[in-house]
Amino acid sequence: MVQLIVGEKGKGKTKYLLDKVNNEVKNVKGSIVYLDKSAKHMFELNNKVRLINVLDYAVDSCDGFLGFVSGIISQDHDLEQMYFDSFLKIACLEGQDITSVIERLEAMSEKYGVDFVLSVSRNEGDLADSLKSKIIVSL
Repeated sequence: MVQLIVGEKGKGKTKYLLDKVNNEVKNVKGSIVYLDKSAKHMFELNNKVRLINVLDYAVDSCDGFLGFVSGIISQDHDLEQMYFDSFLKIACLEGQDITSVIERLEAMSEKYGVDFVLSVSRNEGDLADSLKSKIIVSL
């Protein structure tokens, strides 16, 4: 499943995402990965959550990002959840339509049993209608 946390920059999406991951870590039997554009939130995350700074790697396209995510999934068979903070930036999608990427993530979720929660710096009204059912919080 893919879930979206949406809202303009500075509205509190990251705080909501951090709270969600820290609450979920208590209930999840497998592992959790948190992808971000820096290691800034390292000390705000439970130590059972693996933080990966995507900008430390040579991810320079949307396809590269999806390959990066696939690589993480392939290395951890216990992976249950992935959280993407600053999704548009880390996935190289700033200013682009995200519908097809969300569909590809949904297919990966179904195939590998990994749930994705994305922080997206866009208003709910700016998203395609097909994505609105995936929104869990609109700030």
